[in-house]
Amino acid sequence: MARYHKLGLVPDKRHVQFRREDGKLYSEELISTIGFDSVYSLVYHTHIPTAVKEVGEGVSLAPKVMHKDHLKHRKYFGFEVAPEDDFLASRKVVMLNSDCQIALAAPRKSMTDYFYKNATADEMIFVHKGSGTMYSLYGELAFVPGDYIIIPRGTVYQMHFHNEDNRLFIVESTSPYVTPKRYRNEFGQLLEHSPFYERDIHPPVNLKTHTEEGDFLVKIKKDDVLYPYTYAYHPFGAIGWDGYLYPYTFSIHNFEPITGRVHQPPPVHQTFATAGFVVCSFVPRLYDYHPQAIPAPYNHSNVDSDEVLYYVSSNFMSRTDVKEGMISLHPIGIPHGPHGEAVEKSIGKKGTEELAVMVDTFKPLQLTEFAASIEDPDYYKSWIH
Repeated sequence: MARYHKLGLVPDKRHVQFRREDGKLYSEELISTIGFDSVYSLVYHTHIPTAVKEVGEGVSLAPKVMHKDHLKHRKYFGFEVAPEDDFLASRKVVMLNSDCQIALAAPRKSMTDYFYKNATADEMIFVHKGSGTMYSLYGELAFVPGDYIIIPRGTVYQMHFHNEDNRLFIVESTSPYVTPKRYRNEFGQLLEHSPFYERDIHPPVNLKTHTEEGDFLVKIKKDDVLYPYTYAYHPFGAIGWDGYLYPYTFSIHNFEPITGRVHQPPPVHQTFATAGFVVCSFVPRLYDYHPQAIPAPYNHSNVDSDEVLYYVSSNFMSRTDVKEGMISLHPIGIPHGPHGEAVEKSIGKKGTEELAVMVDTFKPLQLTEFAASIEDPDYYKSWIH
């Protein structure tokens, strides 16, 4: 998302002297992406961000893969993931490839005694249930159900929840999340035909500068290992920052669907793009209005992507067996399509109230042992009627 934003105090020119009231220099930090070729931000710290007091032993978080290769439609019951107090411990990877990890989480407690940073992946946290505030070096992001929280890699953050009933759908990406290229002009602005607009995207607010000294635990994930770092200064010690790189929220409820006289293909639902997959939002919309239209989707043969659907509501027009929080996986190599009488039943209907998040990966997904514990093993038979 190429959009300039600034919070707090910054000097008139970058890379020049910028001093505190006591005469000492603020510590400038450049946070860049794709080397120095993509978006970046400049952050000004009250203390140096490099003061590490201790580094502990890394702990492996590598998911245990059960099915490296498979060719079967699958269904998982996401709400069967048991809630856990800790935010990181609650994250359960269900499928992955070299471009992404797809996880479910049901954290009960806020992060109060540590901070977290993903050093090698950007994160998309879709908030299915729960609300609260994400705190980071860049400021505060309030979130509510339906929000996508996009967190660039290298962002130190804390999640604070308003209550204990939280359900999250999380996708880690080895490449940045961006808006689809066809929605942007040459300057990066979203075009008129885009299904959302810049004012729908919410950057951080309320930058609060922390100057505390002490022992601040930051758990840093690099690849699949979690390292405990103890810093001498509070990690949210910025007096100001500006640039194009920062976390933000976008609500699925602000996605304006593109409709037509006949059934529109899944790319019209695209919301984000990465180098390895795309993310789409299925939202309430009017159905096709050709007099002979069939609103239900046609059968589709996946020849170059795995299709993952996370169902936010139990209402989905092409499926007969949907439960809230369910995940379906339709892999590369075999066709999939509507269930049972869904095609006939869709004819003549005027609209749908469905809500779902789709992730289409360009490489096959591997399945974890945890995924097997929440799977419906007979889903692939559900087209027999």
